[in-house]
Amino acid sequence: MTPRTPAQLGYSMPAEWAPHRGTWLSWPHKEASWPGKFEPVPGIFARMVQLLSEGEEVHINVRDAEMEAQARRTLIAGTRLANVFFHHFPTNDAWCRDHGPIFVQRETPAGAEQAIIDWGYNAWGDKYPPYDLDDIIPSRVGTAYGIPVFHPGIVMEGGSIDVNGAGTLLTTEACLLNPNRNPQLSKRQIEQYLEDYLGVRHILWLGDGIEGDDTDGHVDDLTRFVDPTTVVTVLEEDPADTNYEPLQGNLKRLKSMKDQDGRLLEVVTLPMPRRLEHEGQRLPASYANFYIGNTVVLLPTYDPRRDHEAIDTLQRLFPTRRVVGIDCTDLVWGLGAFHCVSQQWPLLR
Repeated sequence: MTPRTPAQLGYSMPAEWAPHRGTWLSWPHKEASWPGKFEPVPGIFARMVQLLSEGEEVHINVRDAEMEAQARRTLIAGTRLANVFFHHFPTNDAWCRDHGPIFVQRETPAGAEQAIIDWGYNAWGDKYPPYDLDDIIPSRVGTAYGIPVFHPGIVMEGGSIDVNGAGTLLTTEACLLNPNRNPQLSKRQIEQYLEDYLGVRHILWLGDGIEGDDTDGHVDDLTRFVDPTTVVTVLEEDPADTNYEPLQGNLKRLKSMKDQDGRLLEVVTLPMPRRLEHEGQRLPASYANFYIGNTVVLLPTYDPRRDHEAIDTLQRLFPTRRVVGIDCTDLVWGLGAFHCVSQQWPLLR
């Protein structure tokens, strides 16, 4: 008999703003991901831990006791240490959004239950081997906490999808249809996997990503749900910028998109920060790469002239949370920001 899918068993993926038990991080240690600029990166993680620990648990993957001690020394005053938990789960790199556990939940007569989806992980199309340690992180978390784990058997990264928690998922053609992920699958077959394993029933496709994004167009640099019917999407104001046309194209698509119940999405725009380069390389700096915690929204900042507009916009959209901007000009040299390094653990209710 064919095993039942998570969706058939009643599981679905909650939205990021749903209450968290905690947030998963993988402590940064691969200096090659930030060549010549690694030194400030652990401190940025420590600031994340401090802010998130005010309202939820923070679970951190480290290689061993030595790395744990090193990370603990980096944590800063004000961190609620009772909410910080270290796990000796070695990783290849720090991008927990893409290699971490994706949690799904269901309601049963006995109460809420959770499971983990362990997608295949190949470092964005085999760009940065090795990635064997990263690939098994979800199953290690499941074993540690006695949480059932489902293995779809295809490559998928957490940053390539965004859900509204009510049945709709947002993604991009540039990433999910790239032949370096699942060349054997058609668009409809990929949709079926998303429906079967994340419990969504309506999938919205954007087009291309931003320049400098080595993930081939992750949606978390472009457009994010902020409530079940509202998205924020980034726009470039300079027509001469490489990002102008693809972001305008995505906006055009969004304006005609509907949710799972046939309602047009409300679309709110965010600016793009100034063009940011390091050693001649365009970096994927984007205000869309924010992370929604229980009490805070962590916003990467890059550009004093535009940071305040992004902060003010998100603060209006998240009135019960404090939007905190943190300079990420060093972090984004690794080609990612706050959303890329974090993975939410929904609270069972």
